[in-house]
Amino acid sequence: MAQDTQRGGDERRPPRTPGAGAPRRGSADPRRGSGSSDRSGAPRSSGPDRARPRQPRTDDPRSDKNAPPIPADVEARQLAPDVRGELMTLDKATADYVAKHLVAAGDLIDVDPELALKHAQAARTRSGRIAAVREAVGIAAYHCGDWAQALSELRAARRMGSRSPLLPLIADCERGVGRPQRAIDLSRTPEAEQLTGDDADELRIVVAGARSDLGQHEQALAALSTPALDPERTGLTATRLFYAYADTLLALGRNDEALQWFINTEAADIDGVTDADERIAELG
Repeated sequence: MAQDTQRGGDERRPPRTPGAGAPRRGSADPRRGSGSSDRSGAPRSSGPDRARPRQPRTDDPRSDKNAPPIPADVEARQLAPDVRGELMTLDKATADYVAKHLVAAGDLIDVDPELALKHAQAARTRSGRIAAVREAVGIAAYHCGDWAQALSELRAARRMGSRSPLLPLIADCERGVGRPQRAIDLSRTPEAEQLTGDDADELRIVVAGARSDLGQHEQALAALSTPALDPERTGLTATRLFYAYADTLLALGRNDEALQWFINTEAADIDGVTDADERIAELG
């Protein structure tokens, strides 16, 4: 699945994200920028032992008067072509309005997810029957820790034919609303079997977290290690996978192995988004 904001040249997508993973350094939300606070109650990790704070209530704008202002540098043409294509059923003025709000949502998702959600909701007021728009609302709500709204919107996007593999996010939202067994059940569906690469790994992380929610740490470890992990991998998904694996080993009291996998996490973490070095210091 694509990252939160993908850019090709000056083209932007509405917020799209993989399932959550290891916590970012200096941030409780694994997808939020390192300098932001955690006032929204977003998830610390979708791996084992993720904190589940209360779900915030976010006003749903019912008219344009509630829509946030569109930044002056945002233009409709900045939206990725495939997403713009989904807006072709709208008249031009409406399509431009929706596109601008989606671009703004994508730009803000890491730095101000609450405002990103308001932009996505503003787009939905004019285009509630378009999959990409419902997906944008769902992912922004997910970033805000509003699991119920995220789940509703992501399910709607999937029904409408979203081309993104949303199952890892949907499963993680099931965890968020307190249904870890449902998240596990989703991992056994034909849709889950079709996931490959990073998308499949994201679902593994979520399933491991659901198992740990139920106190099933051995099963969580099995979910993370099937297929076997390659410690030479690098990148964001590998970093989250290794971090979750290390955390699960720690929960099982296998501290020496956990230390090694935090070391592997630090090596994989080429962008420095985790606190793996601090965990290494604690265990060393």
